[in-house]
Amino acid sequence: MSLTLNSAGEISVFEALKKYLEYDFVRNALLVGLLISLCAGLLGVMLVLKRYSMIGDGLSHVAFGAMAVAAVAGLAPMTVALPITVLAAILLLWANEKGIIKGDAAIAILSAGAMAIGYLLLNIFPSSDTGSISGDVCSALFGSTSMMTLSESDVWLCVVLSAVVILFFLLCYNRIFAVTFDSDFARASGIRTSAYNLIISIISGVVIVLAMKLVGALLISALIIFPALTSMRLFRNFRAVVISSAVVAVIGSGVGLLLSLIYSFPTGATVVAVHLIIFMVCAAIGAATYKKE
Repeated sequence: MSLTLNSAGEISVFEALKKYLEYDFVRNALLVGLLISLCAGLLGVMLVLKRYSMIGDGLSHVAFGAMAVAAVAGLAPMTVALPITVLAAILLLWANEKGIIKGDAAIAILSAGAMAIGYLLLNIFPSSDTGSISGDVCSALFGSTSMMTLSESDVWLCVVLSAVVILFFLLCYNRIFAVTFDSDFARASGIRTSAYNLIISIISGVVIVLAMKLVGALLISALIIFPALTSMRLFRNFRAVVISSAVVAVIGSGVGLLLSLIYSFPTGATVVAVHLIIFMVCAAIGAATYKKE
């Protein structure tokens, strides 16, 4: 959808937006996009502080490969991508903890291998439904050109999974704080750090699979990292950073979604571009503030 001109050759952006929001599928798209962004903003703080920032790239490429398998097998993408991506997240954590392969090397292996296998499968077994393999790949890598194709099951799945992620953060905030900053101290305090790291890995896989629809495999890291880094330029308190990251994620993605809706911009690229602008502005504000201090 895009803006249309009236007889006078003018149209109000707000009038167009109000008209679009009358449609259920538009409201569903905004709801899903904001919930995904909220979860990504919360998750991003932990991943950045634990120096797992690039895990989004590795797991998103695994999700891409899993979706390629689903397309070849004629299965629903989410039913295949979700468990495979979660399993990959758990294996990444396990390999890193056991010292088998360090995190950055394991992520590099996953990124290259999963992306190659996924693209190879799509070329060997092209989908007859889409008719264009390049369109499939572009959508998977950079996000759908529109979020208006969500089914009712997609919406409910996103709502339920997002609710689980948010409840986890609300109920386990203190333990998350301890595990994020000092796993050894948390372990000595009686916190089952392995269990919480496992849950964080599972949540990472879930959020990344959900975000594939919004920004695509190549841009997921930006959706996870930018809100956290933006908040860290403004605040030094962990609680403030977490809350700010969630707010920035929702605002940035909301603005990006609305711009892509009104002006027919590519959804994923628009959302990430808005987050980049917010980061640059907040980085400048933070630098000026701390320079005065």
